[in-house]
Formats: sequence, C-alpha cells, structure tokens
Amino acid sequence: MNENCIKKKVSLIISVLLLFISSFSYSSAIEFDLNAKSAILIDAGTGKVLYEKNSNKKLPPASVTKIMTMLLAMEAIDKNHITLEDKVTISERAASMGGSQLYFEPGEQKSVKQLLKGIAVASANDACVALAEHIAGTEEVFVKKMNEKAAELGMNNTQFMNTNGLPQEGHYTSAKDIAIMSRELLKYPKIHEWLKIWMSSMKVGKKGRATLELVNTNKLIKTYPGANGIKTGFTQEARYCLSASATRNNFSLIAVVLGCPTSKIRFAEAKKLLDYGFASYNSVSISKKGEIFKEVIVEKGKVDKINIIAKDELKVLVKKGEESKIKKEIVLPKTIKAPFEKGQKVGEIIVKNLNGKEMGKVDLITESKCKKASIFDTFVKILKIVPK
Repeated sequence: MNENCIKKKVSLIISVLLLFISSFSYSSAIEFDLNAKSAILIDAGTGKVLYEKNSNKKLPPASVTKIMTMLLAMEAIDKNHITLEDKVTISERAASMGGSQLYFEPGEQKSVKQLLKGIAVASANDACVALAEHIAGTEEVFVKKMNEKAAELGMNNTQFMNTNGLPQEGHYTSAKDIAIMSRELLKYPKIHEWLKIWMSSMKVGKKGRATLELVNTNKLIKTYPGANGIKTGFTQEARYCLSASATRNNFSLIAVVLGCPTSKIRFAEAKKLLDYGFASYNSVSISKKGEIFKEVIVEKGKVDKINIIAKDELKVLVKKGEESKIKKEIVLPKTIKAPFEKGQKVGEIIVKNLNGKEMGKVDLITESKCKKASIFDTFVKILKIVPK
C-alpha cells in the first residue's frame, strides 16, 4: 500500500469521526423539543443555560414584561428611593388600563406593597402604570429606565414600549433576556412573598367597599412542587407565555416559554423544562455571602486576628452524581499586615473540576477594618504576654 493511499484512508477515518462527534454533540444539546416558539432553561444560581430553543428570537412577551417593572420597583426600594408603605394616588391614565386589572378608581390610594402584590398575583396593568408613575413621575420616563436596565443586564434583544406588555408596536424581548431579568428579580428575597401567593383578596375603590378576589395567574404555584414564581403573559399576538421558577434543595431553576398555542401547553412545557433540570443537574453551595472562612493573624495591627469572609454567594452547577468531582482551592495568606479596610480582598476560593477547569471563584475579604498599631498599642501587647 503506497503512502498516498494510506493518507487517503486516514483522512477518511478522521472525517467520519468528526462527523460522528459533531452529530453526537448536536443530539446531546437538544434532548427534546417543545411546543413553543422560543424557550430556555437556566440555573438561577450561576445563570448557566441548560436548554434553549430560539432563545434569542425577538417576540412579544405580553405580561411577562412586568418582571422588569417589578425589578425596578424592588431596586428602588433597596436604594431607599421609595418604601413599601408609600401611598400612591391612582391617576386617570393608570385607571384607564384595560386587560387584567384591579379596577382602581382615579384618586384612589394604594400602597406600593399593594401594587406589587396586584402585579405579582393578578398581573394588574393599572397597578403597573401607577407604580411606574410613583417611581419615575411618568410612565414614559419609567419605560426609559426599563430599557436602560435591560441594556445594563445585557438584554440585547429587548425593547420595552410600556410597563405591562399590552400590545404595542416595537415592544419585544426574547426568552434569554426574560431569563436574565427573572434571575435578577429573584435576588430580592421580599418579592418571593408575593410571587408565591396562590389566592388572596384586596379592597378596591375610593372607599374600599369592594373586595376583589385575587388568584395567581401562574398555576404552577399550586401544582408544581417547589414552584415560587414568576409571571405569565397572554395576548393574541404573543400567545401564551411564562417565566417559571422553582427551588428544590437550594437548587433553583428558571424556565421560560414564549408563543405556546394554549395555556395548558404553556404550563406543561415549562414543567417539562423544570423536570429535566432537576433530574439532570444539581447545585453545590461553595460559600454564602458574609460566611466566615478563616481567622487570620494580623501583623502590626490594633487587633491580633481578623475574620476572613466570602464576598458573595457562590454555587457551582454539576451533573447529577458528580457532586464530589469538584475541587475547592482556598488561596489565602497566613498573616495580613495592618492597616487595611473593611471588605479588602485578601484571597479567593477557586473551584475546579477534576480536569482542572475553573468552574467558579469568589473573593475572600476582611470582615472589618484595622488600623496600624501605635507604639503604645505595641507596648500594651508586650505587657499582656510578659509572665507575672
């Protein structure tokens, strides 16, 4: 057999192998299909994508839009720009919103807390506009803030035209972008109080004579174990949409489906995504924000020792059964020289898999500040250690 013939055979074998590998990777990446125009499943802890279908396709999101409205509200509360107890006067414009609503009257007053509850549970369009006006003065300014926040989060296929998702030309987003803002919203513990409500009621009208019964539009809250959010949506153009979240054993997933043909299918497909995620993956907690990892000796400081804490929470995603196949490396000096500030980085935790690939890391910081010891401080320390 001549050299050219051998080269041709080797080349053919390599080509077949590459074709097989390519084919295998493709089929592994798409384990199943969904009856939705677009979909995505992500790990809420790391943001890692576990499944996607047309996830960057620009589509109308209907009331799923309200996730961004709630996110900006929670951000405003966190920054003390508004409070949950603020009284909001319902404007003519807010009261005129159609679709799902709380039937507010112009001039009626509601707290920010009540408005958020109405949005989270009943998908209230009037509550969205009222809340937007309270935060930004006008709905138009608030929508501008929505788009600015979207750009900040890297939501590259999103343009908001209103606060509630009512049909409007140029109003669109994508499954991936919805997952991004959903993940941000879930970082606020307080929002879970309203997202998890199944049934409630609210007094409405200027004199509060009418009682409106509220039932969560997200049926998974009642029917799916661990479900804790987030938002449904429907218009004739958008069809049936949902961003659903669930948590089991401190492992949280977010499933987004857009453009489903029926409401029943929307919930079934979101459930399918969540089932797949919980069956295939697990989340390993490496650190909690503020968790003390070690006490380190301080050189030339007013104190002798300082606690070293984790700057942020860190979780890593692994396939089921591979939880023990990760390595945690703590990079930290034995001593630290004063002076230093509170929150100063002094080390880090690096998580790697068995192949040495980095899976995540978190900074280790000082729990408090420490000034350099004066001559008097040093003298006092010496006196304390001298035997009596």
